[in-house]
Formats: sequence, structure tokens, C-alpha cells
Amino acid sequence: MYVAFDDTDSVTSMCTTFLATEVVRALSDHDLIGYPRLVRLNPSVPWKTRGNGALCLRFGKGSGASSVIGQIGDLKVRSHRRSLGDPDQDELMERCSRLLRLWSRTQEDASPGLVVSPSPPSPRLYWRTVREVVPKEEVMEELRRIGASALELSGGRGVIGASAAMAWRPRDRTYEVLAYRAKERWGTPRQVMPQDVERLDARFPSTFNNYDHVARRPAIVPHSPCPILFGIRGDDVSELPEAMRSVSSEPVDRWLLFMSNQGTDDHIVRRWRELRPWSSYRVEGEVVRAPATIPGGHVILRLRTKAGEVDCAAYEPSKEFRGVVRQLVPGDLLVAFGELRERPRTLNLEKIEVVALAEHRRKVSNPACPDCGKAMGSMGRGGWYRCKRCGRKAQGGERTELVPRAIEEGWYEPPVRARRHISMPLKRQLARGLRS
Repeated sequence: MYVAFDDTDSVTSMCTTFLATEVVRALSDHDLIGYPRLVRLNPSVPWKTRGNGALCLRFGKGSGASSVIGQIGDLKVRSHRRSLGDPDQDELMERCSRLLRLWSRTQEDASPGLVVSPSPPSPRLYWRTVREVVPKEEVMEELRRIGASALELSGGRGVIGASAAMAWRPRDRTYEVLAYRAKERWGTPRQVMPQDVERLDARFPSTFNNYDHVARRPAIVPHSPCPILFGIRGDDVSELPEAMRSVSSEPVDRWLLFMSNQGTDDHIVRRWRELRPWSSYRVEGEVVRAPATIPGGHVILRLRTKAGEVDCAAYEPSKEFRGVVRQLVPGDLLVAFGELRERPRTLNLEKIEVVALAEHRRKVSNPACPDCGKAMGSMGRGGWYRCKRCGRKAQGGERTELVPRAIEEGWYEPPVRARRHISMPLKRQLARGLRS
């Protein structure tokens, strides 16, 4: 029996993953089948929280070997690979509904949703929800088709994310271990040893997005007053508990392993006929205008693509990534990944591949007059010049020199602190030998 929920977080005290630990503890008389799933959805939807994550768990009667995937108080959380039977759907709906009502923060504009179902929705629902804006009516129709039960609070928009998390059939996957704080510490400064976090990449090579070496600060520690102490992501699930224990910190109240689509680029649309707002794309193009820095510190770059010219933006939070974009010149060929915003209509860059660099030249001097040999003066637009002595006009003929490029062909991405949860970091992409 699948249990999924979304939009139970808040800006002051809650996160949806913490509710997953409460559900696991409350339903400990049933067996957990597989890993809890933390599924990130379309990062472009305007009403999302920062991570836009939904949760799905599966309960049943465990069969065969099991493994410990968490600790909640005195409860060792075990996961079974298979189930020999399903719990009662109505019973799980009733018990989980109480938890949803208890922990949801509807007074902070949350719109929670809970779905309980003996079978998951079509995988197509996941792929649409991670890449588009899906109407709630379509989701409810799919839930009726599979015989699911749903609870909606304050509009119940979370039903969309919950259903999509339940529909996820991983083509690619990563894992995350989340460590939580004791409730009396929520909202207080976290105590996590930065030096231990800095060593995670070297000690546990399958982990990623641990530490921002430019800002010299941990990236695994949230900045909100939520219950999470820290979270470590990686490809090798067996490394994560040890990685967690290697970080010196305040006492860990509970911890749990999740399977996730974080770091997979599942949100990127690679085959498209037109670019539509509220989705993220892979776009090939040629730089047609020198990058410009606008008020706020954002850098705007124009690409010529098969869909016409598109402005790309490296926004101020991407920090030193903007310096990379500023080095591009007209004629450079790129592959760009990013979200298309509606207003202003820009592709918000998540990473780029510089495929080919154009020859970059700069003018050394104006041309000499072909009649009298004196230097000519520029007439402005069109590349025309006029001789100051004899009045002769001519076009072109400037002396130029080749400018060495400070950028090389290859991949570039924002610093760890500016990356999206679902974006695939280059560390993971290059380790897997994936091409653009």
C-alpha cells in the first residue's frame, strides 16, 4: 500500500521529510517496503517551496532479508525488498490523515495533500509533473482510475506532488541520508563541524554537493528553522550512514535514508519544438551578443537557437558562475541548461557546456586613408570612416589583434550553494560519463 504526501512544510518549523519519519514511526506495526522516496518536482512552478519535494512510502508485510535504513528514537527502521501482503487501505488513510492534520501548517498558506493507494499512477504523471505545470483535475482523474484515496487540506494542491511521487519509476536515482534535530532545538543555530563536511568529498567519493569551497561553508546544512540538521546525498547508499556519522554535530534525534531523483536532471526537456515558460530545457545555440551586466548584478547572454534568439541569465545568486558567462563572445557555441521564465522571458542558466570558442579579435587602430595615408576617424554605425584631412570615406580596414581567451571548452556550473536539488552536478555527470 502506497502512502504519499506533499506541501506539509513551512517557513517556520516543518518540512515534509520530517512527516515521513512520523509516518514510519506511527505505522511501525507494518513493514516498510523499499526506501522512502524523496521526489523533487518541477522547479519552475511559481508556488513551489525551494526544493519542491514530495514523499512516498510503501507499507506491507515484509518478505526476505531486510536492512536498517534509519533510527527514530528506540525504533530501528528496517526496509524489506518485497511484500507478501498489503495493509488495509482505509485503515492507513485514517491513521495518516490524523498525522497530516497534526503536522501541516495550513495557517502558513500550505496546501497539503495525502494519497493512499494499492497501486501507483502511470509513470507518465511523474514525467509531466517534473517538467510541466499539471492541472489538479487531471491528477484526480488518474487517482480515481487506480482506486486511490485522497485527502485535501486548504485546497489540497499537495495531492499533485504526492501523486507524482507515487508515480515515479526511477530511470536514474540517488540517495540521501537526512539527520534531524531534537524538537527543542528547532529554530536555534545548528552546530555542525565545517571541517568534517569539507572532508566528505574525499572520504566518501560517491557523495556530492557537500561543501562550497569558494564560500568556505557547508552546503548540507539548511538555513531555515526546519527540523533537519543536515542531509548528505550520494550514489552509493551504503556509504551514507558512515558519512553521516563522520560529521561531528549536535545530537542527532533521528535519521532516515531516502531514495531520490535529486541530481538526475529529470526536469530537463531535451526534445522540444518550442520553448514554453515554467519548464526547463537543454538548448543549443550560438552567442550573438556580448554578455551584459544589468542592475542587480545579473548577467544576460543572448543565444541564437532553433527557436530563435533567446536571452539567458546568470542571476546574482550564481556568484562566480557569472564570471564564466562574461567571458563568452559572439560566435561561441554552447549547450545551455535552464528554466525558461515568463517575465522576463529568460532562460535561467543551471549549467553550460562551451562546445566551441570563436576567434576573438579587438581593434588596434583605425584604418589609414587610401589617398593621403592619414588615420581616419570613425563615423559611428556601419563601420564607415572619414579622413580628417581630405574627407575621403571608406568602410572597414581596421587593424586588429587576436585576444587570448580566458575560458576553455568544457563544462561550467554555479557553485554548490546556488544549485538546484534536481540538477545533476558535474561531479556526478562526468563520473558517469554522461554527455550533454
